[in-house]
Amino acid sequence: MRLKRRKTLFQHSSPRLLLLLALVSLEILMAEESTNPGAEEATVQIVYVDRPEGEDPEEFHIRVLASVLGSEAAAKEAVIYHYKHVASGFSAKITPKQAEELSKKSEVIEVVPDMAVQLH
Repeated sequence: MRLKRRKTLFQHSSPRLLLLLALVSLEILMAEESTNPGAEEATVQIVYVDRPEGEDPEEFHIRVLASVLGSEAAAKEAVIYHYKHVASGFSAKITPKQAEELSKKSEVIEVVPDMAVQLH
């Protein structure tokens, strides 16, 4: 006695249908990710600090940022530029939540978004 095998949906499907199913699945995953409120996008912020006299500016900036990011390695990766002469501060790519946490630190004077300004 010979058993008949049932054919599955995928055995009848064309490669185009499988590709379409894969693309729809990918689109759904991407839509879920973009609407996830927990996924904050990092932007460049300028952080002005009150650096104690005699402290190395870059080391102080990294230490302040590391207190929010969790490690000096993460802070060094996030920093874009150190301001050391006229004002003390740094620019870094951080999330809005991290910017809010930084603004609560006693060493931080202000955290502002970096903005492009067009000169005439």
